[in-house]
Amino acid sequence: MIDINESVMQVLLALIVVIPLLGAATALLPAPPGLKGKSPEQAVLRHGVVVTGVVLAAAIVLALGFDHGHPSRMQATTDISWIPALNVRIHLGVDGISLPLLVLTALLTFLCALYSYFKPPAGPSPKALVALLLLLESGTLATFAVLDLLLFFLAFETVLVPMYFLIARWGGAGRQAAAWKFILYTLLGSVVMLLGLLLIGIKSGTFDIVALATDNGRSLSTSVQVTAVLAIGIGLAVKTPMWPLHSWLPDAHTAAPTVGSVMLAGVMLKMGTYGFVRILLPVAPHGFRTFAPYLAALAVAGIIYGSLACLALVRQGARGDLKRLIAYSSVGHMGFVLLGIATMTPTGVNGALFANIAHGLITGLLFFLVGALKDRTGTTDLDTLAEGSGAALYGRAPRLGGLLAFGAVASLGLPGLAGFWGEMLAMFGAFDPAAGLSRPAYLVFMAIAGFGTLLTAAYMLLVVRRVCMGAVPQDTGVAQLADVRAYEFAAWTPLVALTVVAGLWPKALLGLTDPAVQLLLAGGTR
Repeated sequence: MIDINESVMQVLLALIVVIPLLGAATALLPAPPGLKGKSPEQAVLRHGVVVTGVVLAAAIVLALGFDHGHPSRMQATTDISWIPALNVRIHLGVDGISLPLLVLTALLTFLCALYSYFKPPAGPSPKALVALLLLLESGTLATFAVLDLLLFFLAFETVLVPMYFLIARWGGAGRQAAAWKFILYTLLGSVVMLLGLLLIGIKSGTFDIVALATDNGRSLSTSVQVTAVLAIGIGLAVKTPMWPLHSWLPDAHTAAPTVGSVMLAGVMLKMGTYGFVRILLPVAPHGFRTFAPYLAALAVAGIIYGSLACLALVRQGARGDLKRLIAYSSVGHMGFVLLGIATMTPTGVNGALFANIAHGLITGLLFFLVGALKDRTGTTDLDTLAEGSGAALYGRAPRLGGLLAFGAVASLGLPGLAGFWGEMLAMFGAFDPAAGLSRPAYLVFMAIAGFGTLLTAAYMLLVVRRVCMGAVPQDTGVAQLADVRAYEFAAWTPLVALTVVAGLWPKALLGLTDPAVQLLLAGGTR
């Protein structure tokens, strides 16, 4: 780690949030400043790579300069009055909870920009594509960096517009209906969430998340906490997405372009679970305790539902879509995140935060791979892939087939890879939940979640068997498929490497999150 002055850290964090916003504006200029290409389209795509690369570099420097000896302390903080009449402040900061999400967002956005430079999705001018991708990055980074409830809401909502247009303008079949379903679900959930945020701010006299976490709900009556948790929780649950508020997700993923699916699964879903940890757990602990068993029950229902939906899609003759299958798998994986949070224990919450990062890496990789498979075969239909144009992937494109198998076994939670630790810790948290929660009920939840891991292994291994294995078909007209290209290797290698590193060295992440979680659950912050 490197020693960086606190004022420099403040500037770095502010730049990480602001640079993508400025980059989005300059992408719409007739020619992005300082960049040239063989065409205006290539120049603006190069602009996207440069801007997201600068943000990633700044995020890495921020992580290196972070005081890893005190990860529970808010660092790189900026606190400026913005709307004095409402006591709203521009308050930014990072701790061990938010820092990994910031770096993950910067990394995935850069990889999406790099992938789009070589393989731009078919559709309108890339100017709008790059601007929307950068606006999406700015809103997501701001969500993880702001420490004011109203700023959190504004950042939380900022991402809806670019994701809507990414689906509606660059998506595939059914994109308009999927985009409308996405925006309606998330907007309705956000309206309810805003009411809960306003209730907390008005009753406590502040919108500052740090002050509210330090107060730990002492200035809020139990009835206010229960009402606020219900309202805010609905909005966060839609974004997560929690069963049964998940139905927008499969349609959105199936219709979205590759980079849209990567960003949606990799970082946008994490905004909901981050809100549960950052806001509801410390600010309204008594209200959250009231709903925790119900949240856990819905979480394990989502685990089983997502797994059964995937099994239904992967069975022969079901006409399942591989992108849709991965979307349903996300419902199950995010169920483990919610279960960990619902235990209200350091073990469970740390598991949830670890599973957040693992899901972003693994599912981001899977959507990249499925996008590449569609580019080569023209389809993501499982029956077509299994019986025709994509069959026997090991023999026709061995590196691509190997990466798909790697992503599948990482997703099912193979020990030694990142997907294992989050799910295991979430179930350990359920084994011994926080005081006041019914241990027998949580033991049942743990058992159901454990059964869900078996179902996950079943459908993921079926995908590998159907798409990757078997004899190379001779009647398709094409004996081989293009294997992994150089730009694909560059975009996917970081995700593979981090999945392995996090699986073999979980302390690298848990060492950041655990002190911050311990302090958060104890009712304080520094």
